[in-house]
Amino acid sequence: MVEVEPIGLTASAAGVSDRPMGTHLSRTIMLAELRRLLEQSPATADATVYRAAVIDENALLKPTAATRQISFNRLRDLYGLSPELLLFHALRDLWHEDAEAQPLLALLCALARDVLLRSTAEFIVALPIGESVTPEQLTSVVRSAFPERYSEASLASVGRNLASSWQQSGHLAGKKRKVRTHAHCRPNDVVYALLLGYVLGGRGEGLFHTLWARVLDVAPHTLHEQAQAAAQRGWIEYRRAGDVVEVGFRHLMRSFQQGDES
Repeated sequence: MVEVEPIGLTASAAGVSDRPMGTHLSRTIMLAELRRLLEQSPATADATVYRAAVIDENALLKPTAATRQISFNRLRDLYGLSPELLLFHALRDLWHEDAEAQPLLALLCALARDVLLRSTAEFIVALPIGESVTPEQLTSVVRSAFPERYSEASLASVGRNLASSWQQSGHLAGKKRKVRTHAHCRPNDVVYALLLGYVLGGRGEGLFHTLWARVLDVAPHTLHEQAQAAAQRGWIEYRRAGDVVEVGFRHLMRSFQQGDES
């Protein structure tokens, strides 16, 4: 059985979830829709603005009122769509700085909020580059993580949607035959992965070895290089002296209560 690590209360307040939402029963991480919504909404938007954009203004160009509502619900499940949640607040801060970082930013946030997607992360990360991946393999991982929770028909749909999500993030490529590929990691992705690790209790060098960091598909020394680049842009505080590493998130957490950031 694939173990799904429970989430603490502090992480929950930040927007991390350990509740199986069922989003991947019918949708993927919806990268194109998220890009369109954030492009058309001001960075200062609150939750009501995102709802109005999708449902009232049809920013996602959906054909019916019902599909607008469903699309909004799924995007809210995956990303929170509220500046009161640290995970979404930080996502918005980092989003428009680098379009190439967006696929992994979206994946990281969705992983933190959708435990069903998260249950397949270790499987994907462990696959050698070039290895074939099928929806049925992802279905099997979910079945092991959540025994007797989903019907076989639902699991089949989940497997296809999960494969599409991992393709949107850059971890898989191909149409009929999908293979494992290197995701394209940028400094903003490293910042967000480190923040997720921090929210879940990681500190110092340990932040560079969490699941969130490993999902980025780069070696720890490259993560450190990109963290240094991010620090030069003012996104994080980063100091390294030998084996001692300190990472702070003063900018991203400026609107939230902070504890010890070392």
